[in-house]
Amino acid sequence: MASTLEVALLYLLAAVLGVVACRLARLPAMLGYLIVGVVIGPNALALARDSAGVHYLAEFGVVFLMFVIGLEFNLPKLRSMKRLVFGLGMGQVVLTILGAAIGNVGLAWLYALVFERVWELSWQGAVALGSAMAMSSTAIVAKMMAERLELESEHGRRVMGVLLFQDLAVVPLLVLIPSLALGGGDLWKTLALALGKATVLLGLLLWGGQKLMRWWLTLVARRRSEELFVLNVLLVTLSLAWLTEHAGLSLALGAFVAGMLIAETEYKHQVETDIRPFHDVLLGLFFITIGMKLDWRAVLAEWHLVLLLSTLPVLAKAGMIALLSRAFGAAPGVALRTGLYLAQAGEFGFVLLTLGAEHALVGERWISPVLASMVISMLATPFIILASNWIVMKLSATDWLMQSVQLTSIARKSIRTEAHVIICGYGRSGQNLARMLDKERIPYMALDLDPDRVRQAAAAGQSVVFGDAARLPSLVAAGLARASAVVVTYHDTPSALKVLQHVREHAGHVPVVVRTIDDTDLEKLRAAGATEVVPEAIEGSLMLASHALALVGVPVRRVIRLTRDARDARYGLLRGYFHGADDDTTDEIQQERLLSVALPPGAPHLGSRLAELALHAVGVSVLSVRRASGQVLEAGDALVLESGDVLVLSGQPEPLALAEAKLLKG
Repeated sequence: MASTLEVALLYLLAAVLGVVACRLARLPAMLGYLIVGVVIGPNALALARDSAGVHYLAEFGVVFLMFVIGLEFNLPKLRSMKRLVFGLGMGQVVLTILGAAIGNVGLAWLYALVFERVWELSWQGAVALGSAMAMSSTAIVAKMMAERLELESEHGRRVMGVLLFQDLAVVPLLVLIPSLALGGGDLWKTLALALGKATVLLGLLLWGGQKLMRWWLTLVARRRSEELFVLNVLLVTLSLAWLTEHAGLSLALGAFVAGMLIAETEYKHQVETDIRPFHDVLLGLFFITIGMKLDWRAVLAEWHLVLLLSTLPVLAKAGMIALLSRAFGAAPGVALRTGLYLAQAGEFGFVLLTLGAEHALVGERWISPVLASMVISMLATPFIILASNWIVMKLSATDWLMQSVQLTSIARKSIRTEAHVIICGYGRSGQNLARMLDKERIPYMALDLDPDRVRQAAAAGQSVVFGDAARLPSLVAAGLARASAVVVTYHDTPSALKVLQHVREHAGHVPVVVRTIDDTDLEKLRAAGATEVVPEAIEGSLMLASHALALVGVPVRRVIRLTRDARDARYGLLRGYFHGADDDTTDEIQQERLLSVALPPGAPHLGSRLAELALHAVGVSVLSVRRASGQVLEAGDALVLESGDVLVLSGQPEPLALAEAKLLKG
């Protein structure tokens, strides 16, 4: 028998390999945990056994998952989305469970009629199974919507509303499923007793718990010990989990309450950071134990059942959510997207299915086929979401019409503008840029996916439209070919790369400036054609250094010069400055300036190398060269000039004039 250390090492090695494989395949880490659980489990390589100790430890993964859900439980947010959460979300969960129960009756009748055998799933088991199937994957869907900038879209808000209710619905379902196991006349009595206990306990904890929690965490925080703070968070979480378990409820319910109590304090974000490692590691262990339950032999024997459960519930769930969304006022295209995004199984589905199996509501025959179908549906989710636009366009003619109307409205606003700036994203950075452009009387067109923000900004007279900047039709409608520049103001590298690709392929002469958090993706963005990349971390560090130097007595003029030199070294486009009509002051005449010179067809030095021009002889240096395709190149001596090149020159006024004349007239 393997020692405890050997078992721990096996789980850790399997987890690492599974997560690495999924990261390389750009799949959620959770799927890696499930797959390695299958591989090392008793039904495959039999390297590990589902021991009681490991199972109990894995249950703490669910505890911390519910704790994190409690931390994210925000009453103001819930109130603002109450129609979507308690209307669309509740309808989806209730109808899925009812559909499973009713469908079970029909299948039992059909099974008895055709095969003359007794159907092995009771109505209580069908409710437990329906509860598991009602859940969708928050981890997969929310991550993909964030990457696709769809969280604030019409379908994104509906999807997030349903996901939020599903998370909340787990709490009563954790009480309901064990009660269903009793059956008979004791069912309703036990269920009422459990709900009564939960109501009283939650009421007492929430009534006086928030003030007590804030007082206690403040007391601990004053000791200024990070170790002590983390220990107290764990103590509070596990104590409340222990309390609810001994009240006849579940560990997860107590953890959810602990998260809710801490969410109302000023320590919420600190706790989220501290608890994340425990949450991720233990939840991974839980999913490994789930994978170990999957018996591939049973899956092969019941392949037709796996196929049925992988398709029929997914299609039925997608259709039902689409119809519900239509009933709640969504356009056909939005309703279809909402259904497609939520059709798969979810993390909590595994929790509820395991609970149903532990209480003998779902028989052993069902466990492996249902687990396999849930994993398959989750594996298919990224591909369904990626193909959702094509599917909706095929199934809904009105969606194509609405997109055409949206693009027409963008084109109508931009049709009279030329040499304007296209602002991708109208958050704080985008709005600050728009104000500066307004002051300089430079036209702009902003694209944003937050309908509320767009409506308010447009009502205030600002040039903002609803549109996805990462989609080519939106950029073209905004006048990409006529634009003088494109600025990506949000820090999302995948979306920025899409924008750069569209600009490079369809308007290579338009420069693009990209905002990022740090310089991690700097080379990737530059290689994609970004004219300049502005990392927030570097700008923040420059301002921090400026204030620090001024506070310790360094003269302000020297501070400004140091900051300018640092920017000159970092940003090629800001070495010196471009001359303007308001720059002719006595102090500024001798400063270096920038000048952009575009080489037209027939320019005298096309085909020459930069070294042959000898511009340095007149006191001018070439900082960079931007090709007609939009690619920015370093100004090396061996660089050969081509038609359409834009040379950025640095020097004083007279030498710059001589260099420009030489480039254009020979």
